[in-house]
Amino acid sequence: MQTSRRRSSEPIFWSLFGAGGVIVAFVLPVVILITGIAVPLGVFPSEVMNFERAQSFAASWIGKLSLLVIISLTLWHSVHRIYLSLHDLGIQRRAIYKWLCYGVAFAGTVAAVVLLLRI
Repeated sequence: MQTSRRRSSEPIFWSLFGAGGVIVAFVLPVVILITGIAVPLGVFPSEVMNFERAQSFAASWIGKLSLLVIISLTLWHSVHRIYLSLHDLGIQRRAIYKWLCYGVAFAGTVAAVVLLLRI
């Protein structure tokens, strides 16, 4: 007789965590380097980061997709790390913490989609 097993949602969160880790490790440092260091120090001309160019990039479909991937996967990575760190702090893993953490990432992703579609 087979026992019914409840499927776990952990693989979904671990895959979002892994994909977000790649973004945080490889893409985010480049974005920070260009926008926070290279342009202010004059390595790139200031026209690279003017409002019109940034808005035209965010208005294109590839720009929207890029920004959505960077924002949402970074959120999911960070929230999963926070959720797993609760155990290290001695806080028991409860369903409310899981819903709260992942709810924040989901809400941030939905907000990013809505805001990017308005551009």
